[in-house]
Amino acid sequence: MPPRDDRNADNRPSPDALLESAERETRGRLKIFLGAAPGVGKTYEMLTAGRARRADGTDVVVGVVETHGRPETEALLDGFEIVPRLGLGYKGRRLDEMDLDAIIARRPELVLVDELAHSNVEGSRHPKRYLDVEELLERGIDVYTTLNIQHVESLNDVVARITRIRVRETVPDSIIDRADDIEIIDLTPDDLIKRLQEGKVYLPKTAARATANYFSPGNLTALRELALRRTAQRVDDQLVSHMQAHAIPGPWEAGERVLVCIDEQPRSAALVRYARRQADRLRAPWAAIHVETARSVAAAEADKDRLADHLRLAAQLGGEAVTIPGQDVAHDILRYAKANNFTHIVVGKPHKERWREMIEGSVSHDLIRRSGDISIHVISGAEPAAAPAKGVRAAAPVRTFSVKPYVVSTLYVAGALVVGGALNRFLDVRNLALVLLMAVLASAVTSGLWPALYACLASALAFNFFFLEPRHTLTISDPESVVALIVFVIVAVTASNLAARLHRQAVAARQRARMTEDLYQFSRKLAGTATLDDVLWATAYQIAAMLRVRVVILMPEAATLAVKVGYPPDDTLVDADIAAARWAWEHEQAAGRGAYTLPGARRLYLPLKTGRTPIGVIGLDGDKAGPLLTPEEQRLFDALADQAAVAIERIQLVADVEAARLAAEADRLRTALLSSISHDLKTPLAGILGAAGTLSDYAASLPDADRAELVSTIIEEAERLNRFIGNLLDMTRLESGATQPNSSLHFPGDIVGSALRRAGRLLARHRLDVALPADLPMLRVDAVLLEQVVFNLLDNAAKYAPPASTVAIEGWRDGGHVVLRLVDEGPGIPPDDLERVFDSFYRVRKTDHVPAGTGLGLAICRGFVEAMGGTITAANRTDRPGAIFTIRLPIPPQTDTLGEPT
Repeated sequence: MPPRDDRNADNRPSPDALLESAERETRGRLKIFLGAAPGVGKTYEMLTAGRARRADGTDVVVGVVETHGRPETEALLDGFEIVPRLGLGYKGRRLDEMDLDAIIARRPELVLVDELAHSNVEGSRHPKRYLDVEELLERGIDVYTTLNIQHVESLNDVVARITRIRVRETVPDSIIDRADDIEIIDLTPDDLIKRLQEGKVYLPKTAARATANYFSPGNLTALRELALRRTAQRVDDQLVSHMQAHAIPGPWEAGERVLVCIDEQPRSAALVRYARRQADRLRAPWAAIHVETARSVAAAEADKDRLADHLRLAAQLGGEAVTIPGQDVAHDILRYAKANNFTHIVVGKPHKERWREMIEGSVSHDLIRRSGDISIHVISGAEPAAAPAKGVRAAAPVRTFSVKPYVVSTLYVAGALVVGGALNRFLDVRNLALVLLMAVLASAVTSGLWPALYACLASALAFNFFFLEPRHTLTISDPESVVALIVFVIVAVTASNLAARLHRQAVAARQRARMTEDLYQFSRKLAGTATLDDVLWATAYQIAAMLRVRVVILMPEAATLAVKVGYPPDDTLVDADIAAARWAWEHEQAAGRGAYTLPGARRLYLPLKTGRTPIGVIGLDGDKAGPLLTPEEQRLFDALADQAAVAIERIQLVADVEAARLAAEADRLRTALLSSISHDLKTPLAGILGAAGTLSDYAASLPDADRAELVSTIIEEAERLNRFIGNLLDMTRLESGATQPNSSLHFPGDIVGSALRRAGRLLARHRLDVALPADLPMLRVDAVLLEQVVFNLLDNAAKYAPPASTVAIEGWRDGGHVVLRLVDEGPGIPPDDLERVFDSFYRVRKTDHVPAGTGLGLAICRGFVEAMGGTITAANRTDRPGAIFTIRLPIPPQTDTLGEPT
């Protein structure tokens, strides 16, 4: 929640806080059970809290709760009314989702919704579960829900850097900010790892892998701190809202908050750094504030540049940069600090001469005298020896003289003369000056200072010429008229200055609002981009549109700088431009047109960098001669470039995390492969060597039956070794994308028969039951790939089904598909592993009693079937133990017309 600038008196509640409280009264209450990682007990605590509310008489129902097979969690569900889930079809499977409409129709007082960050199946009303929760809240239904800290959008990149795993399902921070209550469910890393090892979170094999990767003690400690800090931040926001809604004068020192006051003076940079160090020591949030007065609006461009640099420095160091308009600097700072519960204010030591302090006052002294319970830190803030040079000349702001404001001022004066002449019969002459004074004020408000001064001079002359005796001359005979004219001039000049100052402030406020809106829209556009090209194109277009220049963006590529994007499209660089761009990249300073370095280039090249490292170079070009950007435009460019650099860095961090994930996955696969080779491939090789050695040494003395058995062993083990190697090669082809089906029309029965002949030796100790209708339509498939799929399924059944059991193959037509199903009488597949059995190197309950294998057969089946446009799924038999594998392949349209007369 952003800090508020409370503009009301100290004894009046904040309208924003009152509005927020009123909105909360009309909607349901949201309570989030927040955890640092899976397994800390969020669902358990939510159900416990729900049972307590139910015991108090509250109407509680369960919308969706995932127990993950944990007995203690399932026991807590007893007695709850559970709203049946809604079944939705997805890729040939039925998936259950929370039935939002049924809950709304039931309209309970409280609904329990597990896993807030869950993504709904296609076809649901909302793509995300948190949107379902928002609709329930809008209808006045209270919600209890669970969330892990890694699913919070603003922390997604932080979690990815910590764990090297990017979480795809996230919820916006507004959900946390909207929550009425957040309960942190906390476990120490040692306790959570112990729960993992005891099998209370995942299955033992999965738990061991999770402990070695995501659930390391270091990762869990960091995630735990993130959860505690985010909860503390929300509690702090709630405290500020409560104080503002009840007009409680701050601060309440429930938590420390640091506010640093900055201006255009060079020492402000040191104040910002001190505030950051102080906030780190206090472990507190902090902000930098600048009060924009009429004097700062009219400041020199160099001072405005320094102020912008100081605000940018505060943002880069993790603080919030705030600018508010005001007149009394000390009063406005204290009002802001009290409204937002800041407990410490950092301000620079007074630097004015004593006589100037007596006349103008001192912000530091005023803060100390009026601060009340707020601690004031007065810092010397040593000024830097020399301000860093900008390195680029600024274009002079375009100030075109227009006669229109002066014509308008003349018309105001003429109108005032007409009105004054009409009133001359009824008013004293000195009162007519007020009519002319209105013309001066109107000119100041609409046209600014100089037209107002012109109107002041014209009004004074007209007042003298038309209304002071002797009339129609510029002489004055009456001393009182002289005094009246002098007073009129003084009042007119003073009023025109005040009105013109308000006019300047209004113009500056409109410009700032317009620029802020443009920057906000740009930030929203960047937030919605997912690729580097999208970010670069959006950046180039925004800079070109707002600064009215041509833009190219260069980034490093193969030890050189390459043009990545141009708007309008232009990638031509002459030698001078290449040299200027490289110099800007290497030295992180401006070069090229209008700069002090290599000014002969066609474009001005400015570095694009974050607080950590340079990212690229932006080249600007325009039609006008000389320097391209005014000081105001340079500050606007800096703001745009900062946002673009952060977005580019975000994209690069995502790529780095993805690369790290792929490297970790490759390492896991390599480890699994080596383990498979060292054990599973070594087993048949040992059998071959043993049988061959026996034949070599004792062939002459062995009976014919023994020699035949040894030869048979060599053949069987060689075939098994050949299958293992074939699976490894097939998996390599699948992962590299080299598998392209050579499809043609084939009868499914022919392919199944070929696979059965290959698997004859494997199925020698099993009974076969084949039921394939003769009228099955032809399929457009790769016969080699489909035969390998069927063979792998038969091989899998032979491994796990006991001897003398039946292996059945069935087939039928189902609408536009042919279905092939293989059924065995083995132990079946654990429900949690029905999808995982198709993962590479994954094997269910691998023990010494299970025949050796690489764990690739089913993964190859899925890869081949999907390459031919079909699907393969696994299930368990319901009548007896056993596994069922179902293949669905589409029937090509032309097969329906085969054999019909033409």
